[in-house]
Amino acid sequence: MRMNNPDWNQLRAFYATAVHGSLSAAAREIGLTQPTLSRQIAALESALNLTLFERVGKRLVLTETGHGVLEHVRAMGEAAMATTLSATGHAETIEGRVSISASDAYAAYVLPDIVARIRREAPQVTIVVVASNKLSDLRRREADIALRHVRPEEPDLIGKQVRTSKAAFFASRDWVALHGLPQKPADIAGALIGFEDVGRFAAFMRDVGVPVEGRDFRLVSENSVVVWEMVRRGLGVCAMLREIAARVPDVVEVLPDLNPVEVPLWLVTHRELRTSRRIRVVYDILAEELSRLGG
Repeated sequence: MRMNNPDWNQLRAFYATAVHGSLSAAAREIGLTQPTLSRQIAALESALNLTLFERVGKRLVLTETGHGVLEHVRAMGEAAMATTLSATGHAETIEGRVSISASDAYAAYVLPDIVARIRREAPQVTIVVVASNKLSDLRRREADIALRHVRPEEPDLIGKQVRTSKAAFFASRDWVALHGLPQKPADIAGALIGFEDVGRFAAFMRDVGVPVEGRDFRLVSENSVVVWEMVRRGLGVCAMLREIAARVPDVVEVLPDLNPVEVPLWLVTHRELRTSRRIRVVYDILAEELSRLGG
């Protein structure tokens, strides 16, 4: 095979893997199994008589030669992606897949009720919930719609701020019964359950008035669902969005006189995708339901 007469399936497999750095993520994007994807990359390396990737831990890292090949393939890959976005955007049927990216806590506690309405009103649409605290790259189709706490800055994305959430401190009723109701921010410093990274989280807590250092945390997780479940079981106190806490009857807000932290919530999609009927239906339901959340 010569680069001026490429096998597009092999080049697509190479491009997706180079962009995502792993076979699993690349396979999800282009709808192949990992073994099939691996065989296509191996076939491309054999055809070119080049080594394109090195395995470093669980990731695939481009070799110097691989970087050179990527520069040739990138334009084709981005053109194919733009074609897919355009085709999706002009789809008029209310059926097919719509992927929604949201933080783990929103995905677990808020989205299920909204998804139930989408299922009732658009039963032929398949909803894929991507629970991640990282910003999904909508231009690379990591999601069709994203719930973000930051305004989108990319020129080809459109966003709508659907609400301003408020975060406060919460503990279980059992914890309050055992330790008493905190009277001042210092009272919860030793009971806070931390989020990774603890240094940055501790600095944020100090900004809102809680005197704590990273070394003070005895329970820590990068997953807010895990943190919240530990709070529900009486293991400590955490900061959580009020609309999520309002859905759980066995927790109470502590330090209610402390000014809550305001957190904007943006609903974001790609400009091309906004013209797709199925994505527009899902987007509009999300916007309506999120804007009227309590908490």
